[in-house]
Amino acid sequence: MPEMQSAYRRHHSTETAVMKVYNDLLSAADNGPLSALCLLDLTAAFDTVDHELLLFRLERQFGLHDSILQWFRSYLRDRSFRVVYRAGTSAVVFIVCSVPQGSILFPLLFLLYVADLVNVVGKHGLRLYAYA
Repeated sequence: MPEMQSAYRRHHSTETAVMKVYNDLLSAADNGPLSALCLLDLTAAFDTVDHELLLFRLERQFGLHDSILQWFRSYLRDRSFRVVYRAGTSAVVFIVCSVPQGSILFPLLFLLYVADLVNVVGKHGLRLYAYA
């Protein structure tokens, strides 16, 4: 997990994330460098997780293999849904991306999916704090 990840971690909260951002901006202003704050709305981000890319990362970056990786593959694939309302039923929609929301695994899978974002930003000489 990225060191600055606040979501879904013990002793981290929205309050601690806001205080860290506020403190970093004040420190930067005192020391003179230019600072910019970019906020991303990731409210629908769970719906955009590519299953194949997530499985690739679970294998290559986090070392999951064999039956464990197969279990995750089975967990993510062949999901569908439909809406039933009163006497009507929608067509079945097959889910080709996203992490199953409402499960205990969905926050962890999403965090593992975006974990390398800190490294990508760092390669460009910037700092990224993953607050949530």
